[in-house]
Amino acid sequence: MKTEQEVWSIVNALKALYPDSLCSLQYDKDYELLFAVRLSAQCTDERVNKVTPALFQRFPTLESFAEADPAEVGEYIHSCGFYNSKSKDLVNCAKMLLADYGGKVPHEMEDLLRLPGIGRKTANLIRGDIYKEPGSVVTDTHCIRITGRLGLTDGSKDPAKVEKQLRAVLPPEESNNFCHRMVLHGRAVCTARRAKCEICPLCERCSHFQAQRTAEEA
Repeated sequence: MKTEQEVWSIVNALKALYPDSLCSLQYDKDYELLFAVRLSAQCTDERVNKVTPALFQRFPTLESFAEADPAEVGEYIHSCGFYNSKSKDLVNCAKMLLADYGGKVPHEMEDLLRLPGIGRKTANLIRGDIYKEPGSVVTDTHCIRITGRLGLTDGSKDPAKVEKQLRAVLPPEESNNFCHRMVLHGRAVCTARRAKCEICPLCERCSHFQAQRTAEEA
């Protein structure tokens, strides 16, 4: 595992690479981000961003979502995959937000996890992006893959284990933006198909790269 100095070195290198660490999902209202993240499961953010403008125009309020026929919602989100379960989750989530939380997206983890279709990844993103909660760690596939390669985690593929390990090493005030930068780096350089170490500014800090280099020199 990395030392505190090595962790800060990686954090700062990513800051230099990706100064704008914004969520790639587009939204105007807090609940729209919640719904967009739900739609992004097994789907790309790019696809979600193509779908949500028409969806949010057709259902412009939580009330309209709560009163919607899931089948009609499903027509708007069909291309996101798993549209039957996702459409039901959006409608039921809207109902719960109105009935239990006064129409506002809750802040506390246990409340977020009560919402239909919402897991820890989504809850952490909401807590980090909406409420700026320190220590929020979003363990999406990019984050899990790259932090394992870097040596910030032990290489586990279990999101809960990765979240726990990253909470232990990342500066809390940096963790949310760090995870957004992981997504950007995973798309551009450290891809699932191949780690492009030859163009990666993080390679000298990366356990995966160092192991490869040692093996080549042996």
